[in-house]
Amino acid sequence: MQGGAGLPGSGLPGSGLPGAGQEAWQAGFHRPEHTGPYGVPQPGASHDHPGSPIPPPPGSAQHGPYYAQPGSVTAAPRQRGRGKVVAGVAALVLAVGGVAGGVGGYVGFQAAEDSRPVTNALSQNPPAQQSSAAAEGSIEQVAQKVLPTVVQVQLSGGTGSGFTLSSDGLVLTNNHVVESAANGGPIKVQLQDGRSFDAKIVGRDPTSDLAVIKMEDVSGLPTVELGNSGDLRIGQPVVAVGSPFDLNGTVTSGIVSSLNRPVRAGGEQGTADTVLNAIQTDAAINPGNSGGPLVNMKGQVVGINSAIYSPNSSQSAQGGSVGIGFAIPIDQARRTAKELSETGKATQTVLGVQVGDAPEGGAVVRNVTGGGAAEAAGVKTGDVITRFGDRPIDTSDALVAAVRSRAPGEKVQLTIGKDRKVDVTLGSQTVEIR
Repeated sequence: MQGGAGLPGSGLPGSGLPGAGQEAWQAGFHRPEHTGPYGVPQPGASHDHPGSPIPPPPGSAQHGPYYAQPGSVTAAPRQRGRGKVVAGVAALVLAVGGVAGGVGGYVGFQAAEDSRPVTNALSQNPPAQQSSAAAEGSIEQVAQKVLPTVVQVQLSGGTGSGFTLSSDGLVLTNNHVVESAANGGPIKVQLQDGRSFDAKIVGRDPTSDLAVIKMEDVSGLPTVELGNSGDLRIGQPVVAVGSPFDLNGTVTSGIVSSLNRPVRAGGEQGTADTVLNAIQTDAAINPGNSGGPLVNMKGQVVGINSAIYSPNSSQSAQGGSVGIGFAIPIDQARRTAKELSETGKATQTVLGVQVGDAPEGGAVVRNVTGGGAAEAAGVKTGDVITRFGDRPIDTSDALVAAVRSRAPGEKVQLTIGKDRKVDVTLGSQTVEIR
């Protein structure tokens, strides 16, 4: 989000912000600096040409025509006698004739040049207007399909992005985009055609950084097509759409840089409640892109753009894209959005433990919730969880992100230490908004 709320920190190393894990990533934001021209011409070294009838151009870095030094041409010795004088005159006449012939040839060449027809691009007819449809699977085609469904979310504290889930005005966005209006503040949603509608919060979930809002008195809106983030592969091309820096309807492209990246997003305090199992992309994502869709080359939404990494940043300034952006996978967001739109509340997948970073790697169990999923599976305080299913766990954030990526009721095998295996059925709890 752009403005007061801004984009959330993504939690990469070196930020100095608090975090639960030793490898906890934090990030803040810098306002992009505008630089002037890339330098100015520097004066070149001057070159002396003693005896030159024409000095070299000022500041020239190259030598001009070369001229002989004074006295370097040795004059022929003068010989007495009329014949020699006549010969000298004849030579002079021939020399003058040669010069005259040269001048005549040059003038003739110039005349021939001047007689050639002149071509001027401004006189040419413009090409025929392009009428062919966008190529299948092109960025152009994706933009044509997705742009009508992307909206700008406007609040008193700034702007963000979102996309339409239903023709009667349901919009999915980030919780941190609308959080400032949670107590009844005004929200407006602007469509790509310029129309603007009042909106209200239907439900929000700070733990997943998702929110559903609804436009009032609207119908017949185009809606997005939701894809499957589980099918994503590293290197796959993707497109981001949103309103970076209040520039509505901006389209950028890139690839999937990484998957299952544990990232803190949404909460400015960097609490574990906001750890996401994020898609990393190098598509340009900036403040104001928050809540907008990340789509595949079929124009299907595969993620919700939520966080960016800005190195050497502070919380007082907004950051810009450095090719590291993060999106919430749609497989996780779809379930939460459905709950929020139908009941106004969301349920959170839980393992039933409190964890920290183990010195040797992994997530060490510091407390087991009574009656929870972990206790039922035989997990005890002091156990170090090193794998969640087939996914290695090297930090506590990695475990939280892995749990959040699953739905309540799913069965997963945990690895404790090097080789102890336990099967656990994940539990759930209703998200309480403080």
